[in-house]
Amino acid sequence: MTDASQTQPNRAEGPVTAIIVGAGHRAILYATYAEKHPDELRIVGVVDPDPVRRRRTAERFGLPEDAEYGDTEELVRRGGKIADAAINGTMDAMHVPTTLPLLAAGYDVLLEKPIGVSREEVLELLEHARRYGRKVMICHVLRYAPFYAEIRKRVAAGEIGDILSVQTAENVSYHHMAMGFVRGKWNSKEKGGSSMLMAKCCHDLDLLTWMKGGAAPVTVASFGGRTYFREERAPEGAGERCLACAIEPTCDYSAKKHYLEQRLWSSYLWPHSHLGVVPSEEEKIESLLTDNPYGRCVWKCDNDVVDHQTVAVRFEDGSTASHNMTGGTSKPCRSIHLIGTKGEIQGVMEDGFFVVRHPDPRAGHEYREERVELNVSNDMHGGGDLRLVEDFVRTLRGEAPSLSSTALEGSIYGHLIGFAADESMESGRTVGLDKL
Repeated sequence: MTDASQTQPNRAEGPVTAIIVGAGHRAILYATYAEKHPDELRIVGVVDPDPVRRRRTAERFGLPEDAEYGDTEELVRRGGKIADAAINGTMDAMHVPTTLPLLAAGYDVLLEKPIGVSREEVLELLEHARRYGRKVMICHVLRYAPFYAEIRKRVAAGEIGDILSVQTAENVSYHHMAMGFVRGKWNSKEKGGSSMLMAKCCHDLDLLTWMKGGAAPVTVASFGGRTYFREERAPEGAGERCLACAIEPTCDYSAKKHYLEQRLWSSYLWPHSHLGVVPSEEEKIESLLTDNPYGRCVWKCDNDVVDHQTVAVRFEDGSTASHNMTGGTSKPCRSIHLIGTKGEIQGVMEDGFFVVRHPDPRAGHEYREERVELNVSNDMHGGGDLRLVEDFVRTLRGEAPSLSSTALEGSIYGHLIGFAADESMESGRTVGLDKL
C-alpha cells in the first residue's frame, strides 16, 4: 500500500503544533510531550464537549478562551487551520466521525486505538487519508516499548529466520478487568463502541501482523465468552454495591480496596482528576455508595463483553499466529513467543527481558540462549507512550518513519483480524479476509 501523505508539502520550521480532540486521560498523556519538549511540540487548541475539561486543559497548556472548541464541527466552522495536527483521544465510536472532518480541514492526526468500531469505518478512514494526503498514525504504543521494539529489530535482521508461528497473550488483572470491562465504559459494545478484544487487545493483534512484516492474514477463527462475571456466579451474601456489602472485607473485587485504599484507576473513576479536579474522600465514598458505576458489585453489572477469548490466524505465507486474552488474572502481563526457521524469541514484557534461542546440535548441547535485558516502565505500555509521540512529531517534520511506525495503512491488518475474530466467535465459523 502506498502512503499518499508522503506527497504533501513540507511544513514550516519550529515546533509541530497540535490541538487536543477529546481531553481525556490518554490524549492529555500524549500531550505531555509538549511540556517535556516544547521545542518539538506545542499545544494550541482543545476540542471537548465538557466545559470543565476544556477550561482545565486550556489552563494547563496556556491557551486563550478562543482556542477552546465544543466539537470538531465548531473547530472547522470557525474557519482556518490552527495547527499542524490533532491528537484524537475521543471514545472508540467517535474516532472516525471526529477524524474525517479533521482530515478534510488539512490536519494530520495521531489517533487513539482502536482505529474504528467496524471494518467499514477503518477502510473509510484509510480512503479519506489517501484522498486528502494526510498522515494518520495510530496509538499502537506497544510497537515503541523497548521490549517489543528490540524484538522487532532482531526479527527484521533475520536472527531467527522466517517466522513460522507467533503466540501472544494478555493477562488482564482482576482490578483492571473490573474497572474497564465489568463496571466501566467498555463493559458493553453498545456503550463503549468496541468489543473487549478490540478495546483491550488490538495492541496485541497489531503485534502479530507487525512481527510478520506485512504478510496478509487470510483466515481467522476465535472462541470465547463471558463465563465468570455473571450474576449467578456472585458469592452468597453479595450486595448491589461494595460499600454497603456484607462480604466486602473478603472480596478481591472490593471497590473500597481498589479505589479508596489503593487509589487505583483514579482518572477513570473521577472524570476530571487527570486535570487536577479531585473529589474529597467524603465525596468519593458518597459517589461509590450511590450513583458511581464503579461502586457496583462485579457480578451484578450490565456488562456483556467477554472475559476470555482465543484468536487463531493463518497468514498468506502459511505461517500461523494465536492470541489469548484472559480477564481477571492475579498478575497483569503480556507475553510473546516467536518461532522461526533458525531460532526463537520468547519473553514477558513486564519481566524486563526476553531470550533468543538457537539450535545447538553439538554433543552435550540442545540449544544456546541469549538473555536480553531491557528497561521496561510500569505503565502498562512498557514505556512506549511518549516514544510514539516523538515518532509522530519526527514524521510530521519530514524525517523517515521508524521501524515502529504506526502509519494507518500499516496498522489495519490487526484490526481486520479483530473484527473477523469477533465475527467468528459469534457465528461459530472461520472467517476469511480479503487482501488489501
